[in-house]
Amino acid sequence: MFWKFVVLCGAAVGAASAQTQSVRVVEEIAAKVNGDIVTRGELAEKDKEIEGSLRAQGLTGAKLSGAIQENSANALRDEIDQLLLVQKAKEMPSLNVDADVSKFFSEWQVQAKITDPDKFHEWLRAQSGMTFDELKDRKKKELMAQRVVGYEVASRIAIPEGDLQKFYDEHKAEFVREEQVFLSQILISTEGKTPDQQTAAEAKANDISARGKKGEKFSDLARDNSDDMGTAQNGGYLGAPSKRGTMRPELEAIVFKEKKGFVTLPIKLTSPPGFLILKVEEHFEAGQASFEEVQEDIHEILVGPKMGSKVREFLTQLRQQAYLQIKDGYVDSGAAPGKDTRWQEVALLKPPVTTKEEVAARAKPHKKILFVPIPGTRAALKVRKEPKAADDLQAVNNPPPPKPSKKPLPAAAAVTPIKQ
Repeated sequence: MFWKFVVLCGAAVGAASAQTQSVRVVEEIAAKVNGDIVTRGELAEKDKEIEGSLRAQGLTGAKLSGAIQENSANALRDEIDQLLLVQKAKEMPSLNVDADVSKFFSEWQVQAKITDPDKFHEWLRAQSGMTFDELKDRKKKELMAQRVVGYEVASRIAIPEGDLQKFYDEHKAEFVREEQVFLSQILISTEGKTPDQQTAAEAKANDISARGKKGEKFSDLARDNSDDMGTAQNGGYLGAPSKRGTMRPELEAIVFKEKKGFVTLPIKLTSPPGFLILKVEEHFEAGQASFEEVQEDIHEILVGPKMGSKVREFLTQLRQQAYLQIKDGYVDSGAAPGKDTRWQEVALLKPPVTTKEEVAARAKPHKKILFVPIPGTRAALKVRKEPKAADDLQAVNNPPPPKPSKKPLPAAAAVTPIKQ
């Protein structure tokens, strides 16, 4: 979470003088979404990205201005949408996209033909104006939001299998694919290790590879041994398939000639330094894909036209459940009907309780514990009703001392009255 700060200039000496102090806003908050915020700066940055994307699509003149205006009107809505989806994702322990994020940037690095990670990170910054960590965080949130939509919306839209089969039969040419493999990995790092430690790491990698070849569950081996924490949490699974030309040549030469279930010997790496063990989870040859292989893909295609309204219904539901405030001057075009999102300044909120008389007037009779026994003793738990009138408050504030027990308590035990 990125925290933004509002800096107040001048010291607040008293309640009256505090309101007259000058205020310098470093970053204006546009909306509060549960524990997160959306700032004016973020919306402005989003507007710049939208304009750049629209220009890249070839839009100019009136069409460009209209598209910018339309997207800007929904900018706050889109930011709130993503925050709500990411927050929902964090409530789902089984949802983990770290492997997909790593896979995404690994493929990007291969396509850029930059083998050195540091130089790749510098190249990314020059291309995007963002650091590698910022790009990773953005991609992770994007994938988390997509995964929540998939689980909570797309998976609940039923498409009859007959419709899936019919679509496949009518669009077979669209399912002729390139050769691809699905992989899992275990990395035993040697970074910063002494020669003896590197030897021990190689021995460990050889042992793990042998255990994997004998049929021991690869996901358990990855979870318990891999030094790549991003994929270890997901049992080593790399997520999206790898196609020829998207992997390091030395790795591609190994995995593309093997079948499903194959576990490699340790492969020595220089960047990052260590030993890599790969397992081929699936290997699809080039050519016509079977219906079973692409059934899920077809489901996504047919669900697509129905998704828009269903996703908006789900996001409206999340808004209804959220603590959401929108500052004056900003508009959430996806607002939930009837939801009060008016901005409330904390300084203007009235304290809920002011005097002892108000407390007494509002009090309702209920059980109040006056004495709590020490575990292991026979001291009785004494209770009595709280007084109904304010005149009896003195009795609560100064309760009579407990009567001495006929049977003495152990020396280490004591009965302590709870202060009211």
